[in-house]
Formats: sequence, C-alpha cells, structure tokens
Amino acid sequence: MAIPTNKPAHEDFHTEDSAYLAKRTLKSGSAGWLLLAGLGISYVISGDYAGWNNGLAQGGFGGLLIATVVIAGMYLAMVLGMAEMSSALPAAGGGYTFARRALGPWGGFATGAAVLIEYAIAPAAIATFIGAYVESLNLFGITDGWWVYLAVYALFIGVHLTGAGEALKAMFVITAIALVGLAVFAVSAWGLFDAGNLTDIPADPNAVGSSSFLPFGYFGIWAAVPFAIWFFLAVEGVPLAAEEAREPEKNVPKGIIISMLVLIVTGAAVLLLATGALGAQAISASGNPLVEALGDSGTAKIVNYIGLAGLVASFFSIVYAYSRQTFALSRAGYLPTSLSVTNNRKAPVLALIVPGVIGFALSLTGEGAMLLNMAVFGAALSYVLMMISHIVLRVREPNMPRPYRTPGGILTTAFALVIACAAVIATFLVDRTAATWTLLAFAGFMAYFGLYSRHRLVANSPDEEFAALAKAEEELE
Repeated sequence: MAIPTNKPAHEDFHTEDSAYLAKRTLKSGSAGWLLLAGLGISYVISGDYAGWNNGLAQGGFGGLLIATVVIAGMYLAMVLGMAEMSSALPAAGGGYTFARRALGPWGGFATGAAVLIEYAIAPAAIATFIGAYVESLNLFGITDGWWVYLAVYALFIGVHLTGAGEALKAMFVITAIALVGLAVFAVSAWGLFDAGNLTDIPADPNAVGSSSFLPFGYFGIWAAVPFAIWFFLAVEGVPLAAEEAREPEKNVPKGIIISMLVLIVTGAAVLLLATGALGAQAISASGNPLVEALGDSGTAKIVNYIGLAGLVASFFSIVYAYSRQTFALSRAGYLPTSLSVTNNRKAPVLALIVPGVIGFALSLTGEGAMLLNMAVFGAALSYVLMMISHIVLRVREPNMPRPYRTPGGILTTAFALVIACAAVIATFLVDRTAATWTLLAFAGFMAYFGLYSRHRLVANSPDEEFAALAKAEEELE
C-alpha cells in the first residue's frame, strides 16, 4: 500500500522498494526491560568514575551539589517525557523520530544531528579516560594512550558487528561489574568520610554570595552544570533500541525510568562520599577520583581495576547509540543511505565504523575534558528540541495513542526545557572553545541538510511514515 507523503512542497521525498528496506532492518526482539535498563545505566556509569569531580573546581561542593540536584530533576522530567514519546513512536531514531513528527524535517534532523554529535564525541572523551586508566595501572606496559584508543574502538565496534543481542548481553555483564565497583567504593569511603572535607575549598572574597559551602558564589552553581550533566549524560539513548526491543511500547519506558532512578542513587553516593573522603580541593583536579579518595589501599586497587570496566561499559554502549542514530538518519535519507546498510547479523556496518573513525581521530587530541564539554553541548541542545517536541505533540495531537503518559504532562517537560536552555548557555561559561567548535559542527550538519539531503528523503522509512500518517489523520479530521 502506498504511504501518503503529505510533505511540505520545499522538501523532496521519494519511496524506495522493499529491497531497500530489507537491507536496512535491525533484529527485533533482542532486548527486554532488564537489558534496556542495563543499557541506560551503561551509557552513563563512566560519569560516576571520572569527569564529574572537575565541577568542584567550578562551584565547590555546594555549587556542584545544587547543580546536580537541579540537573537530576531535569533528567528525570525529560526521561518521563521521553518514556511517553517512545511508547507512542517506537523507532530506532529516538529523539529524531519524536522531533520529526512534532517539528517537521528541519526540527527532526536538527535533533538527530545534536544527538549524533553527542554520541560520536562522548566515546572519544571516554577513550582518553580509558587510556589514562590503562597507563596508571601499567597494563601491558602501554605508556602511549593512542594504542588504547585504537584498541577499544576496534574491539568494541567488532563486537557490535556481531549483532545487537550479543552486544547488549556483553554490555550488561560489564555494567553489572561496574555497579559492584561502585558498591565496594561506597562501603570503603563511608569509613573515611569527614564532613569537613566537603567545604575545604577557600571562599573567593570577590565572588557574589561566596561562602565555605559556595566558595565561588552563586555563579559557581551555573558553571558546575556541565559537570553535573556528566552524572546522567546519554541516559536518553535508551529509546534508540526501540526497534530491537520486545514490546517496545512497554519495555522502553520501563527500562529508561528504572535506569534513571538507579543513576540518581549512584551519582548522589559518589558526589557525597568521594568528596567527603578526600576533600573537595584535592579531588577537584583528580583524574581518578574514586581511587584517590580511598588512598593507598587494597580496596583502592580493586576499584581502580573495576573503574576501567565502568569506562568500558559507557564506551561500549554509546558506540551502540551513535550507530543507531546514524542508521535511522541514513535510512530516511538525511545522511548518505549507504550508512544504514546492515550485515547478515542485522548490524549497521558503516553506521558503526564511520562515526568510530571520526571519534578515534578526535581522541588523538587527548583533550578528554574538552571533548566532554563538546558532548555536553550537543546533548543539551538535543534536550531542548526533544522537550519542545513533547509539548507540541501533547498540544497538537492530544488523541495520539500513548501507552505510557508523562506524570504532570507538559508542566513536567516544560521544567526540563527551561533547565536544558540554561545548560546550553552554561557550556559556554566553562569552555567557550569547545562549545563554539560543537556549534560549528552542528551548523555544518544543518548546511548539509539544507543544501543537499532534504531533497532526497525516503518517504517510506519508518520515521517518515509516522509523520506522514499523522498528517493524513489530521487532514481527515
């Protein structure tokens, strides 16, 4: 049956034959809610092991604590909104699929591009952290990080090429090990905790509102926001597994909400216990904060090795995420269609390899902190667009079937939208260079769409069909 296009006249759409889509299908039924929850945790868990502590240098314990509470609220509200949209529109495009239906081709591609920037750059940052861990542990006698970057990209892209089911199960095991490491750390750090260590950064007398709790004043809260985001960055990627999940309308919302609740607990424990054990000033510049917080002990060595598993888990899962976002955009014609061709194990080959090559090149800079901030900028921009999408869909399509509905409706996602807008601005406060480079990359994506790919969109791809059918129903009403 022909699918009605009902597209704006300035966009050019065409239909592809069944052979086109047959070459671009994922393996359905590979994941239930438990694997999806594990996927959400694995996206983020490296943020508990490294990166967040740099926020102490921006806002002190008080500033980072307040920023984390606000950002945790934003993520929880956003996750509840995404749970609704993923139950109504279960496709591999995730945020792009939602925004495509709500905001049209331009809004859909803008969201997909922002998500892709986040997921392509985040593994590069994590690779640099993995390299630092391997060097500090003196594993294999490696002293030059680029060998590690190459090895992790090659190894984990290779695993993903074997198929989603196998990759997600391997990821789940690694994530479970990383969670055990956090539990071991928490038990050990509790015995070293000293409340006085939380506020040992001297107050800046020139900062407005400065105190021992807020040593850099009120401005420090805002400056700490990008590092608070690192506690939760990428959890929104769970809906990208919708086409490979069993009963996605039920399991995707359940998986993303459970993973978010777990991450709130782990983030709070790490922030409080690591800072209280070592001291805010000392831990703010640490490259391995959990290990240094435990000092020279046998437990510290155990956590050090397990911390490597946490970094690997996030790297592994975000490779999955960037490949599915690339796959969805390519299948619909927004990116070159060759990127969405799958192998006989239903894994998108070039969607795994091409962003991986780009990420490896970025990792060679060794600038983990800068890459982290670039990923945060792309993420925050995508959050703004996804929350707008939820609000638009609630207002414009109130009768759209929604197996799961967001508690609080648009008030919940409006809160997330306001905080996400502030987070975009905050990224410029911490690292203007990183934010500017990321903005230029985003502009390049939009230029490519405006000048080329918007004239070559595939009308019968799943994401475009969602939007086309919605338009047809609207006209019938």
